[in-house]
Amino acid sequence: MIILETQVAADWVDYNGHMNDAAYARVFSQACEALIDQIGLDEAGREHYGYTIYTLETHLCYRREAHQDQPLTIDLTLLDSDAKRLHVFFAMFDDEANLLATSEQMLMGMKQASGRPSPFPEAVTQRIADLPSADRDAWPELAGRTIGIRR
Repeated sequence: MIILETQVAADWVDYNGHMNDAAYARVFSQACEALIDQIGLDEAGREHYGYTIYTLETHLCYRREAHQDQPLTIDLTLLDSDAKRLHVFFAMFDDEANLLATSEQMLMGMKQASGRPSPFPEAVTQRIADLPSADRDAWPELAGRTIGIRR
């Protein structure tokens, strides 16, 4: 599912002539915001339910450079979910379908008043069920990675 389309802004490009690592994180954050809107927790939804989403963990993997004005497409796959968490995988592609980067994230639903984890509102749960998901044996190749020096 395409969750976001954008392009590389001039101020995202660093002294190496390509998109800075922080800019990749920015784009994936924008994709996460688009996901949150998609499941009904846009500004009106957050106000209505008194509910929001926090990011607990993010793992970025850089595969190719992106350059100024280059179109970017961010694809979403739901890897797993439970009553109050989402395990999501975003993949960033250029206009030739080359994989540029990925971001795997663990998100937690929170009651705004208490700042504590809480189950998703029922309407949000229904929208989550409509997201494209992958069984564990069909996860994207870069999902579930850990950081370490291979020996």
